[in-house]
Amino acid sequence: MKTDDEATAGAYERPSKSALKREAHEQQALGEALTTMPDAALAATPMPEALRDALAQWRRTRSHEGKRRQMQYIGKLMRDADIEPIRQAVAAARLGHAHDSLALHQAELWRTELVASDDALTRWMAEHPQTDLQPLRALIRNARKDAELPPEQRHGLAWRELFRFFFPYLFFS
Repeated sequence: MKTDDEATAGAYERPSKSALKREAHEQQALGEALTTMPDAALAATPMPEALRDALAQWRRTRSHEGKRRQMQYIGKLMRDADIEPIRQAVAAARLGHAHDSLALHQAELWRTELVASDDALTRWMAEHPQTDLQPLRALIRNARKDAELPPEQRHGLAWRELFRFFFPYLFFS
């Protein structure tokens, strides 16, 4: 016959119903995050083929109720999948978006500072010595001329070209 301590210890070996529900909700949220990932990232993510097919079917489904049911099915398939590689792939995809956003903000900041003052050009050259200085100065000069015009006469082309100039320096560094 079991003592009270042995019976109590056996009852706590398995996860509680609340813990199982939390895990199911986490897997469901991870499945929803998979639906927002680009095709290339999904193709590189290790997952069972059934889950990959269910994600493709979710993307083809148009009705709200159909998408909801398909998401429930994706959550069910997530129970049998190895979650850790999927979690890492989703985190990497989210981090990639943050990196791109940061690079865009940096480009905006540099463009504004370079048009506003000549000291910014010195700082830019200190940080990026491989920059071809002549085209950068021409772009800054054109952007400044465009900024001096009344708003209805501005073209904005020099402003956009200056932004494009930063692209290889900030996005691929």
